[in-house]
Amino acid sequence: MSLLDVIKDQIKQIALKHALANRFKYGQAKPEPIVNKILGEFKEVRQYAKEVIAIVRDVVHYVNSLNNDEFRKLIDELNVSLESEHKVETKILPPLPNVDKWKNVRTRFAPNPDFPIHLGNARAAILSHTYATIYKGNFILRFEDTDPRTKKPMPEAYEIIREDLVWLGVLWDEEYIQSLRMDVYYEYLRKLIERGYAYIDTCNPEIFKELRNKGIPCPHRDADPSTNMEKLDKIFAREYEEGEAVVRIKTDLTHPDPAVRDWVIFRIIDTSRYPHPITGDKYVLWPTYNFAAAIDDHLMNISHILRGREHALNTVKQMYIYNYFNWHYPEVINLGRVGLEELVLSKSWIKTQLKLNPDKFMGFDDVRFGTIAAFRRRGVIAETIRQIILDLGIKGSDAKISWKNIAALNRRLLDPKTKRVFVVCDPVKVHINNLPVPLSIKIPYHPSTNLGQREYIIKSSIVYISSKDAEVFIRNGYLRLMEFANIKFLRKENDAIIAEYIGGDIEEAKKLGANIVQWVSADHNINVRIISVRGMNLDIMRCLGESSLLEFILNDIVQMVRIGFGRIDAIKKKGVIIILTHE
Repeated sequence: MSLLDVIKDQIKQIALKHALANRFKYGQAKPEPIVNKILGEFKEVRQYAKEVIAIVRDVVHYVNSLNNDEFRKLIDELNVSLESEHKVETKILPPLPNVDKWKNVRTRFAPNPDFPIHLGNARAAILSHTYATIYKGNFILRFEDTDPRTKKPMPEAYEIIREDLVWLGVLWDEEYIQSLRMDVYYEYLRKLIERGYAYIDTCNPEIFKELRNKGIPCPHRDADPSTNMEKLDKIFAREYEEGEAVVRIKTDLTHPDPAVRDWVIFRIIDTSRYPHPITGDKYVLWPTYNFAAAIDDHLMNISHILRGREHALNTVKQMYIYNYFNWHYPEVINLGRVGLEELVLSKSWIKTQLKLNPDKFMGFDDVRFGTIAAFRRRGVIAETIRQIILDLGIKGSDAKISWKNIAALNRRLLDPKTKRVFVVCDPVKVHINNLPVPLSIKIPYHPSTNLGQREYIIKSSIVYISSKDAEVFIRNGYLRLMEFANIKFLRKENDAIIAEYIGGDIEEAKKLGANIVQWVSADHNINVRIISVRGMNLDIMRCLGESSLLEFILNDIVQMVRIGFGRIDAIKKKGVIIILTHE
């Protein structure tokens, strides 16, 4: 299978967006500029220029054949920006290795539900899902929850992870929960013991470690399989306590890494003390990560595994299971670690802080964290996360993601489709003499995109502007209230400003050198509290916003003019709380 076969659908989708924007701009789409863009952006496909031209021509013919209603509908469905010809920056992923060896491509995302997923986890999920989509294969979600003691599953994490994946557009074809598959693992455990490939070890852990490090076999290693099966039955009968016995797989005792030598495939966990959130105390013998993952990857016909480079040793360990059963190991792509500047990614650190200092944080979705839920709460959209991850690709080297880069991309994606509203912080009252009230004004929500408008009947001659804008007004003498009025500074009385209405023409305001600022009227304002992130601190700004904010719903993202983008976190009778996403 050639690279072109793999990415043909991606090229069609990219060409379609370019063609729609091209037709909108020129009336008819033309293939030549679209071909040039694709070949210029994606060097990998230049060797297939002839085939790319044919694909683009077909797409252009299709776009030009659409009637106006169909054309508009498709633009809306694909969210094509029409301010300028749509810039498609999605990178084409390299082909997966050895696809031809497999009946079909099946990838998986296997989170431990001990906590919600973060940006680093999302990388494996998005890439695995994208490859399954490219190859028209299957994507599996598998919860790896077989450690009810050290990495005890968090009951609500299962559903939170599902919600995070759906929000990211990562939809799965099959779902499995390992704690509900214990009989499967026991079946293969018995097969290994019966064939002499695994044994019950009742040595003191320190003694075993000392023997292992010297390459000396444990005294129980060569016990007859029947003896090991008897001991296994005793474990199931709960005749052994936690720590008194483990099950080990026979490996190479001379392996240079002692961790590979006869590693543990099952251990006893006292679930009367550490109950599992799904199975309670039903089981005491639990498979380790490497055993359960190895068995499941085979039984679920996983063809390609995309996981962190730190799992490289796990591949070595799991190969022993695959060799004993004569199975073919999946293709593995080791991804580098993802770091995030200015936000916290460490699950262990976050869990510790939430436990020790619950009052200092907003929960697992605290906007200072790097969890997917935190990004969503802050107002970062799923498209931004996906594009950041796809831009990283499948590099094996570590990568550091800058919050500035996330904010820049998020801003670019949000701007054409986000309503703009007026909010003033540290408000100063302005009395406007000669304002012809009452009057009706209509203010569009966006200057260049049709996002509707709000209408106000202004009856009061009092408005509010920010204290910073008030200082400039006093210094310059003139001010333009955006979409409303030009005013002249007269004097300051106590904490208020007395001004004079001098017209509504914006060109006149430009001649006067008046700054154009957002404002809110005394008739139509609500309280707005803006929460912003500053390092590990949260700053709170108390502001006034226009009353149309009450028409928005929870989770809506707005652009506060000259302040920044923000997500509505709470709506109250007399105001809203907005989390500042970024400027």
